Amino acid sequence: MTPVTNDVQATPAAPAAAVAKDAHWAAKLAKLRARQLPEYTLVICDDLHAKQHLDESLRELARCRRADAENGRDYSEATLAAEQAVEEAQEFFDNVSTELTFKALPRPILDGLIKRFPPTEAQAEDGDAWNPETFPAALIAAAHIERDDHGATVEGMSEADAQDLLDSWPVAESNTLFAAAWQAQQIVRTSTVELGKG
Repeated sequence: MTPVTNDVQATPAAPAAAVAKDAHWAAKLAKLRARQLPEYTLVICDDLHAKQHLDESLRELARCRRADAENGRDYSEATLAAEQAVEEAQEFFDNVSTELTFKALPRPILDGLIKRFPPTEAQAEDGDAWNPETFPAALIAAAHIERDDHGATVEGMSEADAQDLLDSWPVAESNTLFAAAWQAQQIVRTSTVELGKG
């Protein structure tokens, strides 16, 4: 009996080093793609007493820690009391404050938003990259992220809401609101390493 020849060639096995390299890159790429976008939180407190009390408590704690360091001790009773005072002041401050959190937008979304609100000819001559009358509310609304008490994302600020706040707040606070949304777009969490020549 004549042996049957198999014309189908077996696929050669990939070199182990190449497989390991691919797996390594795939894992790194998955990690890069899974990164959460950075966030920036604006804290608004209309209770000046709460803010002053927290600031004073923090100053007192810093003073106590300096005294401990100067006297060569880890903790004093005064420092423990100051830490407790800071915790209480912070809790009170948090309870009377409102937070607005803004998230960085993916680059194509931010670029599209800027293109949606181009500067007028006069604004462009003044150096504006977008329309300062309409872009701020759009950015604030697009970047705002609202979470419920369980941490789930829920519906947040609309462009109309943002424009209303910008128009009704004092100019310094309006600027701070826009600056917080813009700051979220500027957060850098990367660094570079310069390798020596060898």
